[in-house]
Amino acid sequence: MKYSVITFGCRVNQADSLRVEEDLRGRGGQSSPASAADLVVVNTCSVTATADQGARQTIRRVARDNPGARIVVTGCYATRCPDDVASLPGVLRVVRNEEKLDLVQLLERSGEWPTNLRFGDGEGPCGAPLEPGVAGRTAFTLRVQTGCEERCSYCIIPRTRGRGRSLAIADVVADVERAGASGYKEVAITGVHLGSYGRDLVPRSSLADLLRALLRVRHDVTFRISSLEPMDCTPEIVELVASSDGRFAPHFHLPLQHASDRLLSRMRRPYTRDQYRRLVDGIVERLPHASIGSDVIVGFPGETDEDFELSTDYLAGSPLSHLHVFPYSDRPGTEAAGMRDKVPGVVTRARGARVREIGSALAERFHLSQLGTERPGLTLEDGSLVVTDNYLKVRIPAGLKRNERVRVRLTGTGSGIVS
Repeated sequence: MKYSVITFGCRVNQADSLRVEEDLRGRGGQSSPASAADLVVVNTCSVTATADQGARQTIRRVARDNPGARIVVTGCYATRCPDDVASLPGVLRVVRNEEKLDLVQLLERSGEWPTNLRFGDGEGPCGAPLEPGVAGRTAFTLRVQTGCEERCSYCIIPRTRGRGRSLAIADVVADVERAGASGYKEVAITGVHLGSYGRDLVPRSSLADLLRALLRVRHDVTFRISSLEPMDCTPEIVELVASSDGRFAPHFHLPLQHASDRLLSRMRRPYTRDQYRRLVDGIVERLPHASIGSDVIVGFPGETDEDFELSTDYLAGSPLSHLHVFPYSDRPGTEAAGMRDKVPGVVTRARGARVREIGSALAERFHLSQLGTERPGLTLEDGSLVVTDNYLKVRIPAGLKRNERVRVRLTGTGSGIVS
């Protein structure tokens, strides 16, 4: 049986999709374009209204282009609005987030995925294991935690992902060992609220405990830490990355959301601009080559011109290396959706364009600061693209394969040579 997995949203969804794909491959499934697949799994996001719209459009397109496809929809949008999703054309089943990793087993029990594909003529599974390149991804993305108990006023995710739940350290290490044995050389560690890792475990643990355990993994695997809330990026974690001899990439993603303390308070973000500034400046002092990305919301209810200028003034002078810009959109059921003083759409779009310009300038400045340096990296795609440890994408001459470790000297913005 041919399958296709379509993923929207963040690395957490990418990690979940990888696990679903692993189950499908292990049962004899063959990856296929959605237009030719027997089964299409759509893993949705719901962080913005645009994400919801994108999922609906994709489902309708699959149903139109491949009327015989069985469409299974999961993820945050499917969890938040299951009836709306179920009414879309071609949708066979809606699977909530809490059942997502059991999706293939649910299909087997219902007869929607034939169990006779599980075994071949010999003993054991006939399906193919995961390997670098599956789903177009060279690194292995591993979700070690899900759920969130923070209450940011704009965010619906705590309602769609539930309370925080962490995998045991031993289970995470086993997954990493398995990925290493399958040929993966880089593992991205991710979670819905990654910094809360271990708080629900008995005995209680922490993200720092997990990172120390990962340093003992036997395979030659390096790690990239996914998005961390600023209040969770402790000096202990920064020092672990800095002293890991390259096992942890000098790459941080620290969502700021806004640089006006008044707006941060309305968003219920538990830090100030100055606390964020000191965190980022401290990382750069300890790790001068580190890449530090951030998320920024524009057009949040009540955002004045003064608030916006406070935000842009900080961003333009910050050592951040790249920005993800999110125009605010109401999420029904959140505190922010009921706030007055909504910013007009035309103003929000203009502010978004300005922050994106700042983000482009920050990215160019970071690239230029790295010219002439030599960085470790991993080849992607056909081997002619490298992602460095500090998250620069560099084109190199052809001749290498995907998933090879290299050292690359940066010769221009977006280009380099293998050292």
